Amino acid sequence: MIRCIKCNQVHAITKSGIVRGKQRYRCKDCNLFFTFPDKEGKPTPVRQQQAPTIRDIATELNISKSTVSRALQAHSDINEHTRNAVIDMARKLNYHPNLLAKSLVNKKSNTIGIIVPEFVNYFFPTLIIGAQEVAARAGYNVIICQSQESAKTEVANVNVLLSSRVEGVIVSMTKETKQYDHFRTFEKLSIPMVFFNRICEPLDTSRVTVNDYEGAFKGVEHLIKNGFTKIAHIAGPGNLLLSHNRLKGYQDALKKYRMPINDKYIIPYNLTDSHARKCAQKLLQLRDRPDAIFCLNDVCTTQALLVAKEMGIAVPQELGIVGFGNNPLSAYIEPSLTTIEQPVHEMGRVAMDILIDHITKGYGQYTPVHRTLATKLVVRASSVK
Repeated sequence: MIRCIKCNQVHAITKSGIVRGKQRYRCKDCNLFFTFPDKEGKPTPVRQQQAPTIRDIATELNISKSTVSRALQAHSDINEHTRNAVIDMARKLNYHPNLLAKSLVNKKSNTIGIIVPEFVNYFFPTLIIGAQEVAARAGYNVIICQSQESAKTEVANVNVLLSSRVEGVIVSMTKETKQYDHFRTFEKLSIPMVFFNRICEPLDTSRVTVNDYEGAFKGVEHLIKNGFTKIAHIAGPGNLLLSHNRLKGYQDALKKYRMPINDKYIIPYNLTDSHARKCAQKLLQLRDRPDAIFCLNDVCTTQALLVAKEMGIAVPQELGIVGFGNNPLSAYIEPSLTTIEQPVHEMGRVAMDILIDHITKGYGQYTPVHRTLATKLVVRASSVK
C-alpha cells in the first residue's frame, strides 16, 4: 500500500513514469510526484506542483501519448469520444502545451516581439493595442518588452525575444541607442524587423513613421499666422531621426516667412518631464524671451504651460504653445493645447501588417517597406490670440 507523503492518501496514488530507473508516483489529490529510494525506503518528492504533461494525460486515460497528442491537435483519425475524453482530462489536470518545445519541432513559434522605450506616455500603449489587434487576428501571440529608455535594457529585451524564438519584431529604439549590433542579430538569424516612430537608419529594414517634417512645419506656420514672431523650439535627442525632421520643419517654416532662426531659441531635451521643465524655464527667463514655443511632443508642451503659469505669463496672450502628438489630456488642460495629431493606433496596425507579410513571405523574399503616415493640425486655445 502506497501513501502520499504530503496528504497521506492511498486511493489517489497512480503510477507516473520512471525517474532515474525508479517508479514515479503521483497523488491526484495534492498533485505531488514522488519515488521510493533504494535504501531508506521513504518516499521522496520529485517535483511538487509539476506542470502536467501529455504523459500524465495518457496515464490517467490508459492510452498512448501519441493518441493524446493527436487528440489535442484534432487529428481526424481520433474519434470524437476519445478526443472529448482527452480534452476533459487536460482541463482537469490544468494542462497547457509547451509552446517553446513545439516551436523547436515545427520551427514556428507563432510569436512576435514588440520593444518600446516606455509605457508612461499614452503613445506606446495605444500603438501596442493596434498592433495586437492585427496579430491576434492573424493567430500570433505577442511578447511586449519595455526598455525603460535604457540601451542596456534594450539589449536584454532583444536576448529575451531571441530566447523565445520570435518570428518577427516591432521596435522603437531608446533615446540612448547608438550601437545596433543587438538588432543586427535579428538580421543574421533571418528574423524580420519593423521599426516605428524611432527608427534605426543604419539598418535596411521596414519602418513606419509619421510625417514629422510636415507636422512641425504646419505647427510653426500656424503660430506665425496667428501673429507670433519669436518662436522657440524645445527639440529632441540628436540621435533620433524624428528630432531632426521636426527641427527641420520648424526651421523651414521660419525661412518660408523670412523670420530669423535664433540658436538661443532652440534647446534639445532628454525626454524627461524634469528636463522639459528646465528647458522651458531657460527660454522664458531670457531677456528677449520668445513669444511662442513649438515643442517636440505633448509631454514637453504640458511642462512649458505649467512653467508659464508659474511665471505669470499668460497663454496664449503673451505666449503661444504648440505640441506634437495629441495626447488625450491636451484637450482638457486649461488652456487646451494646440497640437499635431498622429495616427498612433493606425501606426501599430500598419507596422504589424507589414511584419506579418514579411514573416509569411519568408526572409529574403520581401523588400523593406517605408510607410509615412499623415499628421493633422488640431487647433485649440493655447495658440490663438
